[in-house]
Amino acid sequence: MATLFEKIIARQIPATIVYEDDETLAFRDIHPAAPVHILVVPKKPIENITAASAEDINLLGKCLLVCRTVAEMEGLTDYRVVTNNGAGVGQSVFHLHFHVLGGRSFMWPPG
Repeated sequence: MATLFEKIIARQIPATIVYEDDETLAFRDIHPAAPVHILVVPKKPIENITAASAEDINLLGKCLLVCRTVAEMEGLTDYRVVTNNGAGVGQSVFHLHFHVLGGRSFMWPPG
């Protein structure tokens, strides 16, 4: 069964897309945790970091560069990039994704 993000990639579910190329898609989170909250996903269905393989190394790097690109597009100079790896730490959609968060202050460690 396709994940929510696979359905967004396939345009079966609407999303506010802010960036797309052949390998990645970036769109606004529907439940933002910050004034800017964009999700960056690889189009290749990878469950999470644990499921990534050595052949995915360039794609993983590209995802991080896309995080930078969308942050720049949003006018952010300070921002946080987060990925959750497993249900126990909050992963709810099992398709690798990176949260680009900005527009407010953040604490460390997160609460």
